[in-house]
This record gives sequence, structure tokens and C-alpha cells, in this order.
Amino acid sequence: MRVSECITCEAFPCADVRHDCYIVPGISVKPEAVSIVMISEAAPANPDDYYYAKGQPLFQKTTVQAFNDAGSAVSSMEDIVARGVYLTTAVKCGKTGYGIQSNTIRECSCLLEKELALFRNVKVLMLMGDVAIKALNCVARRIGQKRVLPPGSTYKIRGQKYSLNGIRVLPSYLQAGPSFFIEKSKRKMIAEDIAAALRLAGA
Repeated sequence: MRVSECITCEAFPCADVRHDCYIVPGISVKPEAVSIVMISEAAPANPDDYYYAKGQPLFQKTTVQAFNDAGSAVSSMEDIVARGVYLTTAVKCGKTGYGIQSNTIRECSCLLEKELALFRNVKVLMLMGDVAIKALNCVARRIGQKRVLPPGSTYKIRGQKYSLNGIRVLPSYLQAGPSFFIEKSKRKMIAEDIAAALRLAGA
């Protein structure tokens, strides 16, 4: 299955993102083999930096390092996918500034909802940063449930038990992009959260 063939944004209604940077994962994946979905912020400004791009894209480089920090010996995105991990973004277009408007996150969470529905055996959702957290809360409210995660700083809500439809939800920090190598305290927490996700999923 290729997710990019299953979901698409046709109207592109959001005004504060770059539609020319729109990306939905196009890799071939067996949905039944996916036990962890890792959701980061937004598509990169340069498509060559995306998780599944050829060569050594930035998103792959920082994510591979994060998994190695967590004690998981991987060297490529293929290795990570082989462990049952599927990576995507909450917002499918690139950012135009530092932040992303709430309306955009809510709009794009409709695509995320359809994307998550493709994977029936998921045990853990990893939310890498505030945008992913907000997006999943939008999904929860749309399906008639309470918000999955409470408001507050990620470091305050980490380590508690959250779930959506029986799937464990782990809030963490953004692992995709150059800031990963700068913020060492967050990098340590990201490693802890990935290790916890792998344990919970038995991956």
C-alpha cells in the first residue's frame, strides 16, 4: 500500500503553508506490519529533506540518530520501517514561518485521521511536538472523544498514560530537523520516549 494513493488534499484551503511543499508518504508499506506511528510537525521546505527522500535527507538523518540514542541500532529509514514504525507529518505542506495556525492544523488533521485509519494494528502513537499533539486532539474531538492530551508544556505531561481508542499515545519533542542537534536536553527525552514506544509495541 502507498499512503499517497489513499489520501490526498484536493482543495488546499490553508493560507499559511507552502502548498508547493505538499508531501504524503509515498513509500510502499504493509499496513498490518505497522505498530508505531511517529507524527512530526510539517513537511520540509525542501522535499529532498523528507523522511523517505533518496540519499541522506535531513529528516532521516536526525530520526536515525534519535533511534540510535534510544538504543535501537538502525542506519536508515528502511531499518526504522522494518521495525514497524511509520513516519509522517501532522501538516502535509511546508511552513511559511515559525508557527502554524490552529485552523491549518485542524484542517490537515482530517487527512491525518484518514491516514491513521489505514493502520489497524498500531499500538503506539508518538506525537513529536506541539503541532502533532494539537492535530491528534483535533482528531479525537472530531470522532466524539475528549482531547487526548491536556494543555501544558510537553515536559510536564510526558510520562503519564494517554490513549486514543486503546492506542497508547506518547507526547514528545520534534526529532525531525536541525534543532534536534542543538537542544540536548530534548534529545535525551526524545530517546527515552522512542525507547518506551518500542517497548510498548514489542518492536
